[in-house]
Amino acid sequence: MFKKILIANRGEIACRVIKTARRMGIKTVAVYSDADAGALHVEMADEAFHLGPPPAAQSYLLGEKIVEICKQTGAEAVHPGYGFLSEREWFAKALADAGIAFIGPNPNAIAAMGDKIESKKLAKAAGVSVVPGFVGEIEDADHAVRIADEIGYPVMIKASAGGGGKGMRIAYNQQEVREGFQSARNEAKSSFGDDRVFIEKFVEEPRHIEIQVIGDNHGNVIYLGERECSIQRRHQKVVEEAPSPFVTPEMRKAMGEQAVQLAKAVGYNSAGTVEFIAGKDRSFYFLEMNTRLQVEHPVTEQITGLDLVELMIRSAAGEPLPLRQEDVKLNGWAIETRVYAEDPYRSFLPSIGRLARYRQPEEREGVRVDTGVVEGSEISMFYDPMIAKLITYGATRDEAIRLQIEALDEYYIRGIGHNIHFLSSVMQHPRFQEGRLTTGFIAEEYPEGFAGSPLTPEKRERLIVAAAVMNVIEKEREGLIDNQLSGHGAVYGEDWVISIDKEQVPVRVEDLGGQYTVHVNGRAVSVDTDWTPAEPVFHASLGGQKVAIEVDRRALGYALSHMGSSHHVIAYTPRAAELAGYMIEKEAPDLSRFLLCPMPGLVVSIDVEVGQKVEAGQPLAVIEAMKMENILRAEKAAVVKSINAKKGDSLAVDAVILEFE
Repeated sequence: MFKKILIANRGEIACRVIKTARRMGIKTVAVYSDADAGALHVEMADEAFHLGPPPAAQSYLLGEKIVEICKQTGAEAVHPGYGFLSEREWFAKALADAGIAFIGPNPNAIAAMGDKIESKKLAKAAGVSVVPGFVGEIEDADHAVRIADEIGYPVMIKASAGGGGKGMRIAYNQQEVREGFQSARNEAKSSFGDDRVFIEKFVEEPRHIEIQVIGDNHGNVIYLGERECSIQRRHQKVVEEAPSPFVTPEMRKAMGEQAVQLAKAVGYNSAGTVEFIAGKDRSFYFLEMNTRLQVEHPVTEQITGLDLVELMIRSAAGEPLPLRQEDVKLNGWAIETRVYAEDPYRSFLPSIGRLARYRQPEEREGVRVDTGVVEGSEISMFYDPMIAKLITYGATRDEAIRLQIEALDEYYIRGIGHNIHFLSSVMQHPRFQEGRLTTGFIAEEYPEGFAGSPLTPEKRERLIVAAAVMNVIEKEREGLIDNQLSGHGAVYGEDWVISIDKEQVPVRVEDLGGQYTVHVNGRAVSVDTDWTPAEPVFHASLGGQKVAIEVDRRALGYALSHMGSSHHVIAYTPRAAELAGYMIEKEAPDLSRFLLCPMPGLVVSIDVEVGQKVEAGQPLAVIEAMKMENILRAEKAAVVKSINAKKGDSLAVDAVILEFE
């Protein structure tokens, strides 16, 4: 077994590998860019070495430098994590030439499966079901349109060397093929240094289901069940679970055997994933093979009881797999949600900056958090916007969902936008809970974007009760500080009016030595809590049910976040509540005449001129953020009055790009 390994990655996956290596008694070497000098993975590793400036091409993609660091430190092997160098054939070869083990598949397997065009040809030859499409090189947009016409719409345009949703577009007509072809090529070139794309039939009502495989250097390959990854946005996975609520034992066996068949065809000898797209009739087609550890691997670990990183390390060290196919047992249900630095209230636009406050759920039975950040960490524009992965595990799918909703409420993230509310909304959605999933779930269920989860009567009462108790605790604290109160019980029987989103509700709060009873809507709700005004999350038992509510102070009252939405809640005395109705509200300024930059990003192009008349839906500008191109379109017909930005400009959120007459 290796005595020391280097992790050629950053963030949560680097931390994840370090944890397993530490448990196995293996020392670790971290590498980092300028942007990650104070990162968690650097702190966790036994040694750490600087690579270069923040851009990946000048740091994490410097394979030759990483090989030199291995020689310098005596690292006998490299784990590449996912992304960066994990699927670069030349890097695996460079390590082999230097006598350093690559904790991943052999270079031939990477080469065969890394090119999505060649992998489809190989899969077809191996007897694996493939999606109808054009697997050759596409010359230009006109060629792309001809191909799409032959296949039949809708079609998927996808980067040959792609991954992570970059360089992918769905087109429903010729015009969308032309636009998507160019954007996909641009993103592919920017992200992977390879602008080749291919086109295939887009299966409607599709489910994204993948099979986890693991192999060794002795010809053994097995599959470890499936993962359902259908909840996606812009082809980027958001929620994953294992097993799939759609897959039958017969379907699992058929998919698994095809995955193993393909893996054996390339002599696969590590952890990898064979991705399929499944139709509603349970037909399935090969999409691609990822020759690396997947982001969503923890859900497979939870239901199999296996450590995939350990299996990868042992395989790279020459050990045979410790189990056979018949030994693989799937127990319980696991769900993973990806906590991203993005703002779901602003069309999921990327958010960058410092984690001014960061609290995550406490890890416990059924709750696991994989992260690479701590409070004060920087979410950089140079890398993936993932903050953490929340994994919950239960005996049933319903239990795993319940634990997700509870744990998501325990997060407290400030300083950047995040998608916690959206993830909670998905978990609560009836269609998700029923398991009726497709890759179009988000587009179909949130067609107008995300505006927060509905305020149900149950949630409304919880927030009213919580605000009433928090108000009493604060008043007692103020009284003790002023020497006006002798302790708990001094505000026994106080009447208050709780305003929630401007709707006023009378309540009565009784405090019997720290045990509270709130009378609301003819009900008496008991509350047990040790919350203090300094705590950002209100943990309590309300009527015997444990709840967690995020607390943010406002000039008047609180913003309380719970189960996927935030609400302004104010505690008034009865007289103050009466007077509040006379307060004049300030109107928001009219910004409809401006095109504002919706995210921090780089101007790729300005597609209009001063004086030009534009129509609704017409492209106005293209902004790149986190390696993804975003086309900004006109919301209505207008005439361009002025242009305040140009190609190459770096813009902040809400910077004015255009003004209309």
